[in-house]
Amino acid sequence: AQYFASRGYAVIQPNFRGTTGLGLKHQLASYKQWGLAMQDDLTDTVAWAVKQGIVDPKRVCIYGASYGGYAAMQALVRTPEVFQCAANYAGITDLQLFHSVTWSDISDSDFLRHLLPVMVGDPDRDKVLLRATSPAQNADKIKAPVFLAHGAEDRRVPIIHGERMRDALEKLGKPVEWMVKTEEGHGFTKLDNRVEFYTRLEAFMRRALIRP
Repeated sequence: AQYFASRGYAVIQPNFRGTTGLGLKHQLASYKQWGLAMQDDLTDTVAWAVKQGIVDPKRVCIYGASYGGYAAMQALVRTPEVFQCAANYAGITDLQLFHSVTWSDISDSDFLRHLLPVMVGDPDRDKVLLRATSPAQNADKIKAPVFLAHGAEDRRVPIIHGERMRDALEKLGKPVEWMVKTEEGHGFTKLDNRVEFYTRLEAFMRRALIRP
């Protein structure tokens, strides 16, 4: 937040439903609302910022990591008219991969078997929901440019998520910038990689938002 604020951007980090530390009611309100009501919380934040005169509604970008990366992609699917660009850093792109990927650090766990079906969706009973709320399966709805960054050794959100999103966008001829780093996991830890990532991310956002 400080990085972008120091460069003149207005930065908002909303506590969308499901944000931890805000009580049980706030947490339960997120169950099976990935890409739905949780997404609306972000869009409502943009509407508030526009009404306050903080932001130009024609120059809004969304960026996030992990779940935030998912939300950034789903924002372009659900409300393509609101955002002029999106950046996904180590983010989920296909909710069905939660259950089918066997090399993540949550595969074959009690969390995957018992809690994830309640929180996000059951792989059998909620197939339609999971497809409808998976950005990689709805890339045709995306209009704005996308920046994707992923660590090749990510075991929390395996790189197949980023690759599937990239491939879906490229197949449709949509603008996408891809950054991958070997020997990096769920977020870049090496200083050189972090510097390169934020430098490229800011350049991407400027191209999308700051026009002559």
